[in-house]
Amino acid sequence: MRLWWQDPFRMFQTNLREIDAGLDVERVLNYLEEFGANTWLLSVGGILSNYPTALDFQTANPHLAERPSGDLVGDAVKAAAARGIRVMGRMDFSKIDHRRAEQHPEWCFVDAAGDPQVYNGLTSVCPSGDYYQVKLFEVLDEVLDRYPIDGFFCNWMSFNEVDYSRQYRGVCQCLGCVRRYSEYAPGERLPEDKNAPGYETWQRFSREVLADLTARIREHLASRRPEAPLVLGDRADIVFHEANNAIGRPLWHHRTSEHVSAAKTFRPDVPVLTNSVGFVDMPYRLAGEEPHHFAQYLLQAMARGAVPSTYIMGTPDDNPYACLGIAGELTRFHRDHQDVYRELVPAATTLLVRPDQFKPGSVTEFQGLYLSLLQRHVPFDVLPEERLAEVDLSRYRVVVLPDLGPLTPETVATIDSYVGGGGAVVATGNSGLVADEVQLACLPVRRRLASHDTEEATRSFHLRSGDQFLPVIGAFDLVEPADAAEIGLLAMSRAPYGPPEKCHGHLELDHPGRLSAPYGRGRATLLPWTVGRAYRDVGLTGHRDAFVDEVVRAGGRQVETELPEQVEIVVGRSAVGTVMHLLNRSGDADQRFAKPLPIGEGWLTLPDGVTTVEALCAGQRLRVEDGRVLVPTIGLFEVLVAHP
Repeated sequence: MRLWWQDPFRMFQTNLREIDAGLDVERVLNYLEEFGANTWLLSVGGILSNYPTALDFQTANPHLAERPSGDLVGDAVKAAAARGIRVMGRMDFSKIDHRRAEQHPEWCFVDAAGDPQVYNGLTSVCPSGDYYQVKLFEVLDEVLDRYPIDGFFCNWMSFNEVDYSRQYRGVCQCLGCVRRYSEYAPGERLPEDKNAPGYETWQRFSREVLADLTARIREHLASRRPEAPLVLGDRADIVFHEANNAIGRPLWHHRTSEHVSAAKTFRPDVPVLTNSVGFVDMPYRLAGEEPHHFAQYLLQAMARGAVPSTYIMGTPDDNPYACLGIAGELTRFHRDHQDVYRELVPAATTLLVRPDQFKPGSVTEFQGLYLSLLQRHVPFDVLPEERLAEVDLSRYRVVVLPDLGPLTPETVATIDSYVGGGGAVVATGNSGLVADEVQLACLPVRRRLASHDTEEATRSFHLRSGDQFLPVIGAFDLVEPADAAEIGLLAMSRAPYGPPEKCHGHLELDHPGRLSAPYGRGRATLLPWTVGRAYRDVGLTGHRDAFVDEVVRAGGRQVETELPEQVEIVVGRSAVGTVMHLLNRSGDADQRFAKPLPIGEGWLTLPDGVTTVEALCAGQRLRVEDGRVLVPTIGLFEVLVAHP
């Protein structure tokens, strides 16, 4: 049976304050319909219940007295059903009030000093305790017994290492955590914070506790109301991603696209909901997001096949953020072209692996390679490193490994099998290198001889690329090539770099910056230096091209086009055929998104066998000539639908 949420939908979230319990349900529904949304994410229970709860460990919102019925959830569900709008319940079990924290300290977060975590009078709860493990299910049952809710989202289901003020509070030391961790890692002490020994083990432990809880919630809902999905992590019915801004956080312009791609590549047929925040940051929730910044949340989500969702504090009357105008335009575009977004899944043939969170030094490398592929019009998907062994890689012609360092045995076996079966790998930095050993049999390397991995060790270090010299930024590994290896990008020795009179003496060495060789039916290439980091930090196109040329040489498909590098090309496949989103990135600016400049028409080469193309934004059917189309001027974006 096909369930409602397996088809495209559009969500609007009103994150309600306790004073909003008397809201005008019909007025909000009028706004949602005009906006283009057909699903309402409504605050239902947890910290406050917006219905008259009978559970003594929940607090009913006192402002419910402002409603004749005394029941906001009941009123909303009834009125929405009359209009064909679905209501999903936002639940927040992360905190409890003082009275219940005093009654049940065993439910609560405890820091290394033995103190609870209290914020604005509420006490943080630990997922190891019975409030999450037992009482959560009683709340869900009470809601399901009373209302035909169409799904649930659980907010901030985490171990609360960081509070609302972004203050680090450490690792929970409650007795439930102590007991569970001793069973998970016998003989190891529960770490107190992120700097303590064993913290990486604790991170894996915490992820598994939350994954188990997610699975239990999902199973419980499926047994009670199969048509009501759980929106949560990447193992839920619907994967949740919050697209937001934050004061003090460096802007990564592609964050939404990256996260959606990572989820859709892992499980292509599972919906991803991108809940886009309409305000700047929680402390500044009265300030609406810049419209063109907000537009990128929805555009990047839609291009990668996610469900667009807009999130505001309070009601539309209370917070008429300036970004809601463009948000409505994009939401209605999704509504009007729902057939195009039905079953939209990734269709790129190049895969970029995202380093796991234990390898923060690899993030810059990943981002540099991400930008390189995007600007050279090589469509690609993103996959988290920890999911490599769970995905069929045979649908990709090239897999890129960005300076991943040591790999798990499962990842090693997966990559070697993929290359041996006919795939191609392009690895950078120290991917698969541990000390002097090489983990991946497919790499054209006997052993690592030495590593230049400090700023001083790489200063003045260059690689020869034809008539150019590329500076090495970050790290360079000296490796012994395998017998069959083709080598290139030979290193130049370091030499004095000041004063000018002494700036000479570089000698060509036999240390390769590129090695490539066949393995089984496939091929592996290693660039044993951080070429992505170099491009991210310095911006020389020589770095970008040295990497992308290897991807293309290995079989990565590059879209031939006259369109400039400021056009991002995202390729997908939906129920109607091949779908190409062309995103205008000319507005990407320092720490913001400006209004993009119009990009003039240009030719674009199509996949083989395409005979007709529709440009949805322009409202035109494009003429196909010799496998190419002339793309009309691109404003914010364009969507091409190609048919055989």
